[in-house]
Amino acid sequence: QVQLVESGGGLVQPGGSLRLSCAASGFTMEHYAIGWFRQAPGKAREGVLAVSSGDGSTYYADSVKGRFTISRDNAKKTVYLQINTLKPEDTAVYYCAASLSSWYIPKLDYEYSYWGQGAQVTVSS
Repeated sequence: QVQLVESGGGLVQPGGSLRLSCAASGFTMEHYAIGWFRQAPGKAREGVLAVSSGDGSTYYADSVKGRFTISRDNAKKTVYLQINTLKPEDTAVYYCAASLSSWYIPKLDYEYSYWGQGAQVTVSS
């Protein structure tokens, strides 16, 4: 059974940091690009960053460059999202997703086949 499970969400003060984890099972993660998406209340889901399966190339949306970092550990079948200098506008449900792709980095949600259930991140004082 294919599963992606996010963890590490929670309530954080502005300026704080958080690390989300995405644990994969039921498929060969090293063959998949992994992306992180987020959906804020009342807004459409947006892709924020992704990492390829080939050479580990990354894509970052302009809104998160310099504050978000994605990394993957294929041995642990886990992808991480490190978020620094959190802002209230980062409040959203964060989802990880997997796309069978070698070198191409998918950026749109319809390009991804598998999705996690989401992790809530709330940035508030």
